[in-house]
Amino acid sequence: MRFLITALFLCVLLSCAAAYDPLDPNGNITIKWDIMSWTPDGYVAVVTMNNFQMYRHIMSPGWTLGWTWAKKEVIWSMVGAQTTEQGDCSKFKANIPHCCKKTPTVVDLLPGVPYNQQFSNCCKGGVMSSWGQDPQAAISAFQVSVGQAGTSNKTVKLPKNFTLLGPGPGYTCGPAKVVPSTNFLTPDRRRKTQALMTWNVTCTYSQFLARKHPSCCVSFSSFYNETITSCPSCACGCENKSKCMKSDSKLLSMVGINTPRKDNTPLLQCTHHMCPIRVHWHVKVNYKDYWRVKIAITNFNYRMNYTQWTLVVQHPNLNNVTQVFSFDYKPLLPYSSINDTGMFYGMKFYNDLLMEAGPSGNVQSEVLMQKDKNTFSLKQGWAFPRKVYFNGEECMLPPPDTYPFLPNSAHPNRVSISTLFCFVLLFAVVMW
Repeated sequence: MRFLITALFLCVLLSCAAAYDPLDPNGNITIKWDIMSWTPDGYVAVVTMNNFQMYRHIMSPGWTLGWTWAKKEVIWSMVGAQTTEQGDCSKFKANIPHCCKKTPTVVDLLPGVPYNQQFSNCCKGGVMSSWGQDPQAAISAFQVSVGQAGTSNKTVKLPKNFTLLGPGPGYTCGPAKVVPSTNFLTPDRRRKTQALMTWNVTCTYSQFLARKHPSCCVSFSSFYNETITSCPSCACGCENKSKCMKSDSKLLSMVGINTPRKDNTPLLQCTHHMCPIRVHWHVKVNYKDYWRVKIAITNFNYRMNYTQWTLVVQHPNLNNVTQVFSFDYKPLLPYSSINDTGMFYGMKFYNDLLMEAGPSGNVQSEVLMQKDKNTFSLKQGWAFPRKVYFNGEECMLPPPDTYPFLPNSAHPNRVSISTLFCFVLLFAVVMW
């Protein structure tokens, strides 16, 4: 009985973890297969990947897509992508297929490949922008010619067991589902054509499945309190504590120390929190009708540059942002009636690249917000964010009881009580 309860609990936990994001409830990556023509032993399809996630993009080394063929299909050729392995094609004598594996693994081509190998929206090394940041760059596509497959809508068998790495784990893909055929417009936009058959695969992300520890943390400070609330200790796990590098270490001058590894193993700067990324929120100034916040993002990973980074913050006063300095800003409205979430990202060619750990490994900006007289307060941590995400990963916040407090809110009460106790004790001694 205990085993059944435990198994049921794990099933519920994993189903919830795979994969609902309250700040982006409709975010997903949709993979669409459009059969454009039939061949003597199969079909030619265009595979299009759309990243509909508002703030989670796919960084270098890019996406990796896999599936399992339903029958004995082979890939004759590909344009705009390639499989990582050819597999055993020994039974073919004349024309050798591009891939004979039952479970092919496909990656995007790198920029600069010959023109005859390119396809529209391909060849970016698997990098895809988020939908909220740049919808035109949130797409990737390639063409595949499939053999030993069905040659009609009734005989084609859909691939199954789709997997997606972006670039690491965390994505869960559902089964392929036949949908109405995609329509296309000719270049002169006067004629409409449609695919012979279309199916979709939807993949969603879960941070719970991607890693067991957060990948970023948040620290707080304010003008009204000298105390800096730092990130919690071991906020991102301390497994790399023995392999970290001190900021003044002479080993940092070695050639190749900053070279990324194939497995993306980080080389972190030694800190008490051991996070690759720290986001600092500083309540800077309190004006009559406005208040100003300074945001700083620091990179502690010596082997990672963050291109097209995104920062998502949830705070009730983001419904009235007056000006953002040095960052681009876009409000996110996952629920039309609530406007408390916004996305910050770097200005193109200015600070959209967060460099590796070191003197240049930080970006910062300030945000000016207009007060709502009915809700604004500096008490009880109201001025600090409720949630913070960096590159789509939720960051660990400090415990609420450690937030910077107003000088006249808590401590004066303790002093007055202790002083009163001393007076009572002294009075009792004198009277005795």
